[in-house]
Amino acid sequence: MIDAEAEIFKIVAEKVRAVYPNIYMTGEYVRAPAKFPAVSLEEKNNSIWRNLRTVAEVENAAAVMYEMNVYSNLKTGKKKQAKEIAAVVDEALTSMGFTRTMLNPMPNASDATIYRITGRYQAIIIKDERTNRFVIHIR
Repeated sequence: MIDAEAEIFKIVAEKVRAVYPNIYMTGEYVRAPAKFPAVSLEEKNNSIWRNLRTVAEVENAAAVMYEMNVYSNLKTGKKKQAKEIAAVVDEALTSMGFTRTMLNPMPNASDATIYRITGRYQAIIIKDERTNRFVIHIR
């Protein structure tokens, strides 16, 4: 299985923390983060991309989908803060070759005082055998 989740999370987290040093970043979904503002970035789907499947190697590429959730609990300006943070995550993912397929405000059912934005991103990931690194291709 091609698994680049930790590498992708690290790249995005570094870019977000460069702008928001005290942000809470996690690779798992949380209903209510322990600290605000917060971002969760989680791989939600990883399937073999059949277009590059060969007889010799079953999996040469994976089609992946990542879900981002941004949370803010400011008394005033939480929507603005969440959108600004989402824009940093969006830029980080799209600069790697991901395509944004959805970006919507979502009700935070566990606590309505928390503003939440959810985004989904897709890409094709190919493992470069020469460097043992992952290459993301626009899907």
